Amino acid sequence: MNSIKTTLSIQNLMETSGVKFGTSGVRGLVSAMTSELCFAYTLAFVQTLNLPLGSRIVIGMDLRPSSSDIVRACASAIKHAGYQAEFCGALPTPALAYYAQVNAVPAIMVTGSHIPFDRNGIKFYGLCGEITKADEVNISRAQVGMPAELPLIALPSVSSAAATLYLNRYLEFFPQNCLSGLRLGFYEHSSVARDILRTLLEALGAEVISLGRTDEFVPIDTEAVSDIDIQKARDWASEYKFDAIFSTDGDADRPLIGDEYGNWLRGDIVGILCAQYLNASAVVTPVSSNTALELSCAFQKITRTRIGSPYVIAGMEALIADGVERNPPVPSQVVGFEANGGFLLGSTIRRDTSALSPLMTRDAVLPILTILAMSIESNNLVSQLASKLPARFTGSGRLQSFPSETSKNIIQQLAHSNVVVEDLLGELCGVVADLDLTDGLRIIFQNDEIVHFRASGNAPELRCYAEANFQQRADFLSQHCLQLLKAYAFDA
Repeated sequence: MNSIKTTLSIQNLMETSGVKFGTSGVRGLVSAMTSELCFAYTLAFVQTLNLPLGSRIVIGMDLRPSSSDIVRACASAIKHAGYQAEFCGALPTPALAYYAQVNAVPAIMVTGSHIPFDRNGIKFYGLCGEITKADEVNISRAQVGMPAELPLIALPSVSSAAATLYLNRYLEFFPQNCLSGLRLGFYEHSSVARDILRTLLEALGAEVISLGRTDEFVPIDTEAVSDIDIQKARDWASEYKFDAIFSTDGDADRPLIGDEYGNWLRGDIVGILCAQYLNASAVVTPVSSNTALELSCAFQKITRTRIGSPYVIAGMEALIADGVERNPPVPSQVVGFEANGGFLLGSTIRRDTSALSPLMTRDAVLPILTILAMSIESNNLVSQLASKLPARFTGSGRLQSFPSETSKNIIQQLAHSNVVVEDLLGELCGVVADLDLTDGLRIIFQNDEIVHFRASGNAPELRCYAEANFQQRADFLSQHCLQLLKAYAFDA
């Protein structure tokens, strides 16, 4: 062991570096995510686990250029603390989480998901899965002893066990050749799932055409798809005559699914369809998700939460506990999803003789497979699946490089009074019916339109989600309401 140089406070490290917990793990600028910082965060995480010395901790990463250096720092900290690091290589976040769950070991996933190229992040999984907000607080309050010189080790050799286990999870649940006859376009870009997902879909009988693979990292945001990617999908659909087009974000915990015309489906619409296909009885989703969920009348219980998978997981656990505690216990099929399309499975799902075990972390692969299987089994085009839901449409937009404090201050001002909101948005949206402060400010107007403002938890951005009865109206609201808020901030 190297001699101790100093004791570091994670709280002070967060404040000085700007690398802190957001809606999903620790994230910050790559320039701030030094080896020392990542080493310290890993030590803090390990301290909260109380594992016997020599225990195993698994690590994975996405394809960002900075990820391998961060993995090296995390693995070095694990070894320094007296534990073993198993490096599972570049693989989807849910694949690493599932491997950790099956083997009852903690996990660290190095990923920035969809956030800009100059940023990265670390997600932590304890023995019970994705860490909670309470766990985040414990890590943030930790004091860690740092060695005089960082004992950085070489990047460990790659174990393929996690990727294989994840692949078999779905091959054993979905029937052999269940996707036979489908011609699919795969927008691969720099998705960490671009090899394993192709292998899976071809094994299930689909024909998969590679689209847009790149060696440069592309930050795909499934909640705010760029105009370029919208047009790309439509052009590909026109040229190749696909049954569907699909993609994922960088770490493959959020899907992007397009119909036969190349129109990307909203993530929350995908979530509703997936929950229906799995015969879920209870659904947990953030307040920002489309209200077609309630209007569909397809589910016995719906719980709305703050935005972020830890809140969705907590909501799912509460529903499961409620069913178990009843006398006699009431079993229910509990699932969760987010507006970004990431799907979480809280209960074992059974279809015919197959079973799919719970996986309470966001997953892009399950919703992709269920939409495709649903299309074949119901003899409907992908576009027809979405059209069967109640006609509620969501638009989203964001103001980038918009300070989080500015966003929070403006939202706080608007939240104090319906009059202030109507002065700003009344000409565009009409009279306010209700204000929902679950997460940010969600404004429900008397005409049933919804405008939701929220500061991003991962980057200096202000997001706006709008819901209306027509897609053009929802898109119009999301863009124009952001501009009105921007002007309001400038005037203030």
